[in-house]
Amino acid sequence: MTEVPVMLVEDDPDIRSMLSQLLELEGYAVKAWADGEEALAALRAGERPFLILLDLMMPKMDGWQFRSAQMAQADLVAIPVVVLSGDVREADPTSLRADGYLKKPIDLEVLLEVVRRFDPG
Repeated sequence: MTEVPVMLVEDDPDIRSMLSQLLELEGYAVKAWADGEEALAALRAGERPFLILLDLMMPKMDGWQFRSAQMAQADLVAIPVVVLSGDVREADPTSLRADGYLKKPIDLEVLLEVVRRFDPG
């Protein structure tokens, strides 16, 4: 495992807490944000996760807006993004240029497999 964190962008506090705890129990550092605006500000301030787990439906700045802003910034575009969504129709990984897609409710074993795949450590 690596000290480089996973960034979790999820507005539901219960899901955010549960996924953070699971990842931390697996040895990952986790930085969790409640919306895309906060997460983008952290990235612009220098936060560099090895993976972003991105919910789509959020207040202030949703997942589509976050992804658009991330892709427009050269130093952030290479950070892999896996979309988390409850609706298959709303998450087209191709249009979002996402590196993966997990449908809610999230299968925790599948989530861990995906995180391990991107883990640089």
